[in-house]
Amino acid sequence: MEYTRYQTLAITRRGAHGAVLDIQMRAANGKLPTAGHDGHRELAEIWRDVAADDTVRCAVLRGEGLGFSGGGDLAMVQDMTTDDAVRQRVWKEARDLVYNIINCDKPIVSAMHGPAVGAGLVAGLLADISIAARDAKIVDGHTRLGVAAGDHAAIVWPLLCGMAKAKYHLLLCEPVSGAEAERIGLVSLAVDEAELLPRAYEVADRLAVGSQSAIRLTKYALNNWLRQAGPAFDASLALEFMGFAGADVREGVASLRERRAPNFG
Repeated sequence: MEYTRYQTLAITRRGAHGAVLDIQMRAANGKLPTAGHDGHRELAEIWRDVAADDTVRCAVLRGEGLGFSGGGDLAMVQDMTTDDAVRQRVWKEARDLVYNIINCDKPIVSAMHGPAVGAGLVAGLLADISIAARDAKIVDGHTRLGVAAGDHAAIVWPLLCGMAKAKYHLLLCEPVSGAEAERIGLVSLAVDEAELLPRAYEVADRLAVGSQSAIRLTKYALNNWLRQAGPAFDASLALEFMGFAGADVREGVASLRERRAPNFG
């Protein structure tokens, strides 16, 4: 499998026989990984390659720089508000990102530190084993932007932490620390940041030496809970992208650029 074509992801191999694929979302601005046009597409596509690569037994997803992921690049979001072709393309990528992770037969481990927002958060929470630094800051910022929380929230948040907690954090864009995320069941584990990568690699190494048929078939069976929620996810994603053609998202983008609270009237 040729991974050098990925420009926004740094991909290396580790572990026995290189069976663990280490996927790092690049921080193009030197601070946080953000999902621009290329990054959003590549984060959706990589899981097909992971599934097709017979030499890979497990993948670890992490972020470069000050955090796991910084959300969508505002230039791309702006394009989505004005160009229907861009909006439809990104909608397909957002759909593929969720379903490609669910249907990837290899187990995925996420290691989240600092801010975890946007498309990166989708992959981080849909990972089979999600590990967060205790002081990580998990935020689903859709309603702050002025669109419905659609890109993964409806399919997985209620299943992980219950409907009441899901609504509280999604409707209000209320941040969740890694420690709190572990307490409410939103992530698998929370550890000190210094222990984050060593723990993620330890888990990945254990998965890589386990029975591959047993692990993959167990993942397939468990992910039927997510497949059952597919219609709710599809509807939520359509509602989100309907919002990108509305007035509220334009105010949301403007408020982020001007570093002020939004005024939705």
